[in-house]
Amino acid sequence: MNIRVYIGVYILLVISGSLYIQPYAAWICVTASLMFLVLLFWRKSNIQHTEQSAPGPSMASSVLDSLFDHNPNAIGVLDQHGRFVRINQAAESVFGYPGAEVLHRPFSQFVTEECTNATLGSLEQARGGKPTTFETAVIHKSGYRVDINVTAIPFGSRSDSSGCILIGQDITERKRADEQIRYLAYYDDMTGLPNRLMFKEHLNEAIPLSAAVGQKLAVFYVDIDRFKLVNDSFGYDYGNMLLLQLAERFTRCMTENDFLARTEGDEFAFFYTNVADSNDALALVASINRVLEEPFRLEQYELHITASIGIAISAEGEDADMLMKNADIALDRAKEKGRNDFQIFNADMLSVSINRLKLENELRKAITGEEFILNYQPQVDIETGRIVGIEALIRWDHPERGIVSPNHFIPFAEETGLIVSIGEWVLRAACKQNKAWQDQGLPAMPISVNLSMRQFFQYNLKGKISYVLEQTGLDPRYLELEITESMTMDVDHAIQSLLELKELGVNVSIDDFGTGYSSLYYLKKFPIDRLKIDRSFVRDIMVDPNDAAIVATIIAMTRHLKLKVIAEGVETEDQLRFLHQNNCNEVQGYWFSPPVGAAEMERILRENSSKQAAVHQEQM
Repeated sequence: MNIRVYIGVYILLVISGSLYIQPYAAWICVTASLMFLVLLFWRKSNIQHTEQSAPGPSMASSVLDSLFDHNPNAIGVLDQHGRFVRINQAAESVFGYPGAEVLHRPFSQFVTEECTNATLGSLEQARGGKPTTFETAVIHKSGYRVDINVTAIPFGSRSDSSGCILIGQDITERKRADEQIRYLAYYDDMTGLPNRLMFKEHLNEAIPLSAAVGQKLAVFYVDIDRFKLVNDSFGYDYGNMLLLQLAERFTRCMTENDFLARTEGDEFAFFYTNVADSNDALALVASINRVLEEPFRLEQYELHITASIGIAISAEGEDADMLMKNADIALDRAKEKGRNDFQIFNADMLSVSINRLKLENELRKAITGEEFILNYQPQVDIETGRIVGIEALIRWDHPERGIVSPNHFIPFAEETGLIVSIGEWVLRAACKQNKAWQDQGLPAMPISVNLSMRQFFQYNLKGKISYVLEQTGLDPRYLELEITESMTMDVDHAIQSLLELKELGVNVSIDDFGTGYSSLYYLKKFPIDRLKIDRSFVRDIMVDPNDAAIVATIIAMTRHLKLKVIAEGVETEDQLRFLHQNNCNEVQGYWFSPPVGAAEMERILRENSSKQAAVHQEQM
């Protein structure tokens, strides 16, 4: 309020009091004077407070300087030429230079080469009056790279924004974390090679590029043969050492236009550009095999490694997914052919794969729907003609195709693991049937059941067989388990498993003897009862002297080992005579009976039993 108003009010109060309230005129004057003084003092204090709360130009400048210098973000001011005219302490830390060494130098001088053009473009946009945010990288005085996120803000008049303010944030750690995440997403941490995801992305990019120049490319899937054996024998550390060496060798087969990845486990994927036809693919297969020829050294061990290869050559309309799937199908065919082989995909393979998938589904239904049946073939004493055993042989009673031979589904069941369930069914059904025949008064004799590789190596085989015998009530001595020679390659496991089976009281025989890899030294250690000579030798003993010599040798060796020997596949009287002359114990084959159903087998057993009884009666 203006001072003149205070004085006017004061005079008015004093005159009015003196004229109208004369007895109190003196008090009125004193009171008015005090009030006037208080008002003056209050006004002065208020003016001082107002002046203190409203900073002047120097104070505002001090506040801005403090905000600029102590801001945790890097801040720099550029003139119209892009040169620094001022930076703060955070910017000095980013550049590694003191402010004096940065001033009057262009920002682009500190930017990395690959970021220079993009950074200059963003600065030009800011000087044109449009704020912009971008990422760039600068080189620290010590030589390392610093990634920063920059916001460029123009300053100056609207018509002439010649300079700009840069506000930057160090994002180096974030970028490194992003790169690490990307590495884990796109690279194999064991070998450092790209993984399946990156392989697929690069393949999708390469396909149209090759097509544009009229070229084809080929995808190779390479799987290391018996790699699991390396892990099982030497341990995973040695397996990893082998993978590293393989990755290095495979890079020798590549050009700058090709691509190599480790897709999973012991599987590597290649794609080669400019592959015209299968002849080019064969040349590439040869180059891969050449780098595998030299032995691999794993510390004190030396290994020779082979690989199975599946190849898919691009065709019009195929993308990465289709090429990779086709190469995988071809790889499966190569493995089926015995490994250390290659296959080039063709349309027939696709139908085979569909059929295999259909077969697997049908087998699963057959297991749950009890579509399997057993046929039985008698085993005969060569001297007396008496049936001394029976082999149980599985058949598949398919609802549409009728009776299916085991050759058409057992190998596939082995591959998929379904053989374990099928084998357990065969074992239970055979034991149950043998016990039923015995309960009917037929002669007691062993029934032979084939064990698959997977069954033989499964955990607690002894317990599983013991449980079946207990369920069916069959005496263990009337069960014979047949194993193949290949199951005995792991000698220690074979001996231990066979000893456990013998503890149950069951009989054990080696089936298809002569076709596998059994060592005669270990054969004498195996607790077995019989050897079965494979039908492939018996078939030609009358026309091939080599087969005749092999069969005669096996019989003689078996007798010296005090084992029984049985020849399977006997179909003619001449074969029977040869085996008899060479002292074979037992025979099995179509000469006596083909595999038959349970009812027919029961009839044959009764007939043979009656015949043997009659012979015995005559001899008496």
